[in-house]
Amino acid sequence: MHFRHKITPFLSFNSQAEEAANFYVSVLPNSRIVQTVKSPKSDAVITVEFELAGLTFVALNTGQPWEFTDAFSLAISCETQDEIDTLWARLTDGGEPIACGWLKDRFGVRWQVVPAAIGQMIADPDRDRAGRVFDAMVQMTKLDIAKLQEAYGK
Repeated sequence: MHFRHKITPFLSFNSQAEEAANFYVSVLPNSRIVQTVKSPKSDAVITVEFELAGLTFVALNTGQPWEFTDAFSLAISCETQDEIDTLWARLTDGGEPIACGWLKDRFGVRWQVVPAAIGQMIADPDRDRAGRVFDAMVQMTKLDIAKLQEAYGK
């Protein structure tokens, strides 16, 4: 394994690293498996290095029943409602929706599937506008760009 970036996130799984990495690269465009490392003694997968939309990750089989928590999530910036709908459907398959664009996938990893403009809308200097968007967002599970834009006043 060669680290291409100064920081590389590791996602630890009991024994599902290869399954998870293959799933993630099938969900997100411009993603790929870079390298799979197997134990020289048992041929079991130890790590899978993969890229999601150009960002490098490593899935690690730890043999431990560690669980992901809400304290860590991966955010996907989406340009269209179709992109949100497609990614949401794929990532909640076997997982579960949470709230405000958040979901937990079948492996327990938390994701935020959000419109690209959400940060700009919520940080708008017009606090009334920003507040309307925030209020609309917290009533949603999967985010709806048209409703957020309506609340924003566009």
